[in-house]
Amino acid sequence: MRIISKKLASYLMAVMLTMTSLGLPAAASAASYDYMLDSTEPTGGEMMADAFLMRPFMLVGTVLTTATFIVMSPFSALGGNFEESFDTLVKEPAAYTFTRPLGVM
Repeated sequence: MRIISKKLASYLMAVMLTMTSLGLPAAASAASYDYMLDSTEPTGGEMMADAFLMRPFMLVGTVLTTATFIVMSPFSALGGNFEESFDTLVKEPAAYTFTRPLGVM
């Protein structure tokens, strides 16, 4: 039994190291999406999915990133990147949640 758990732990570590060494990009910020340049009209299903799934999750994300900004703002002010952290943690998620057209993701 102990051998199996050691093998499982070593397997999971190998998978995690492989995934981190692949250099997969981190989650992209809302500014990197060119959602305003998309010329196709969203379908009704896309609008429904956006209204009932995506927007509530983005609202929660906006609240969490704003709270993170509030807690970390003294440190970012000391580090000299207050405006950049505000743009990344507050402005971009809020813009993605509230100002993009319904159904455009």
